[in-house]
Amino acid sequence: MHINEQYRQKELTEEKEYLFIERDGHSDREQGQILLEHLMEVYVNEILTMKLICIPEFLTELVLGRLFTGGIIQSIDEVDSVYICEFGNRAKVLLHHPKEQREEEYVETTPTCCTGNRILNDYFVSHQAMTSMQPIEWKSSWIFRLADEFEKDTPLHRETTATHSCYLAQGEEILFHCEDIGRHNAMDKAIGYALRHGIDLRQCILYTSGRIPTDMAEKAVRAGIPILAGKAAVTTQAIALAKTYGLTLIGMAKRKFMKQYAGIPPQDEDR
Repeated sequence: MHINEQYRQKELTEEKEYLFIERDGHSDREQGQILLEHLMEVYVNEILTMKLICIPEFLTELVLGRLFTGGIIQSIDEVDSVYICEFGNRAKVLLHHPKEQREEEYVETTPTCCTGNRILNDYFVSHQAMTSMQPIEWKSSWIFRLADEFEKDTPLHRETTATHSCYLAQGEEILFHCEDIGRHNAMDKAIGYALRHGIDLRQCILYTSGRIPTDMAEKAVRAGIPILAGKAAVTTQAIALAKTYGLTLIGMAKRKFMKQYAGIPPQDEDR
């Protein structure tokens, strides 16, 4: 796979003035850093396939992760090249084996995505059935370590409080973390990082700052990630999907407790 990234670090925030109003009626004019939204159009085999609202960091990882969790590719070996333009607003992906397209336009939005991402054709209509995964043994201390790291906060969230984050880990080792406007994008970036760097996702843990509905759990299953943990709540449909495909699903994963809804229990030494 050939990667050609022309874009350089872009501004992620902009200082804006706002009126800070307190309950007692006191108010002051203040300045603060506000997150900038970035639009990237993604072409797959010269066909405009999706428009992503994101932050302009780890754009190649975002594209690769979205292709993988969306069912367009089944492995990184299917990607011939990825090109990101100098402004970071256009990505071009060439696949070794193009997928046949229907003539009519297909438009869909990701159900729980709150960033305005748009899908523009049927590349994302995947008929590839999800398969059950092999669970891996894990320790609760691994998840608590991720919760501890999350509690330290990420740089952009600390500055703006406007991002979600995702952590990729193997056992106690944290391999990567990233931020984005939406939790779907952050998760895809972490998965894309693993694909780009040859990391075995079947041995990985993902920790997300957001809630885990069905489509987030489905991303983990399609990626073959055996353990998905989140700081926030899960849904009943996500639990059902996790139980069907062998996903270890953990919600409300905080520094002092967590709630496991599916999968094998932790193999802690004191159990």
